[in-house]
Amino acid sequence: MDTTTTTRAPLRYATDAQRWAAIGRRAASADGIFCYAVRTTGIYCRPSCGARRALRKNVRFFDTAAAAERAGFRACKRCHPDGAGLAQRHAAMVARACQLIDTAELMPDLATLARAAGISRFHFHRLFRQQMGMTPKAYITAQRARRVRDELQRSDSVTGAIYDAGFGSNGRFYAGSAAALGMTPSAYRSGGDGVAIRFAIGECSLGSILVAASDKGICAILLGDDAAVLLRDLEDRFPKARLIGGEPGFEKLVAQVAGLVEAPARGLDLPLDLRGTAFQHRVWQALRRIRPGSTVSYGDIARRLGMPGSARAVAGAVAANALAVAIPCHRVVRRDGSLSGYRWGVSRKRALLEREASMRSAR
Repeated sequence: MDTTTTTRAPLRYATDAQRWAAIGRRAASADGIFCYAVRTTGIYCRPSCGARRALRKNVRFFDTAAAAERAGFRACKRCHPDGAGLAQRHAAMVARACQLIDTAELMPDLATLARAAGISRFHFHRLFRQQMGMTPKAYITAQRARRVRDELQRSDSVTGAIYDAGFGSNGRFYAGSAAALGMTPSAYRSGGDGVAIRFAIGECSLGSILVAASDKGICAILLGDDAAVLLRDLEDRFPKARLIGGEPGFEKLVAQVAGLVEAPARGLDLPLDLRGTAFQHRVWQALRRIRPGSTVSYGDIARRLGMPGSARAVAGAVAANALAVAIPCHRVVRRDGSLSGYRWGVSRKRALLEREASMRSAR
């Protein structure tokens, strides 16, 4: 086995037999750990390459692509072992598509996005959904909603804001305006004037808890030591909405959410009314995919989104989360594993993580 680095490969791929077995399985988990070359063709590949399997006697193993090239082998044009891995390429492709959507004057359709990515519409749709947790159409809708929200705050008229946001007609926007904004455009422009938001404040083991919901779903879960402070936070979020407190039956919803605080690993099977930018939605979807009892860093999330240089922006989106525990931002830590800031207090973050860890170890 040729070696050109002092870094030890993971034990599962340390021997030639393990590496040959990985090639037989086309194991993507081995990509980036080693590559193999075929003497009869002069080409080297990733372990996951879909090329026809060579005879074992003609195969050599290398720890790096550079080592294979120094030995005189050429990179496979099918699996590109000298470039980013398949998962990285997919993440980068989706990130480019998101950037195209974010910066386009007129929103591109699925065919345009797939053509820019160089793959079929079906393949693009599937990869986008895997990476983002939502369809391209849902992402475009969220981005359009963000533009309309921005324009409604600047424009003198609702119609002007809709056209300035890139809609070809106001009819197309009004058809889905409630889903996009959580309310009508006029109500949003007036600060949620007249929109009904029900809420109640209860107690849990972490202190006071406020739960608020619109007709679409839960729009706020706030934790704190002072119920009055939580209520002011809700009022600041919806300055002109009609807040309805103490409604009969709503306390049952608060009890359900409080149960999530006591056992955060169980999840919450209730509709959520998420209000944020398209980028924030991407980050929040990524947070919901973190397994209970696990933690990730801001940089980990940025890389998963195909934006490795956006850790600071990710941190901002995490901090903007208004649904404690339901959107599990408590599972994000610093790169060294230490607990970073938590809008509801680091002690509460530690308690939630300890509860998840204990439930996981008890299984």
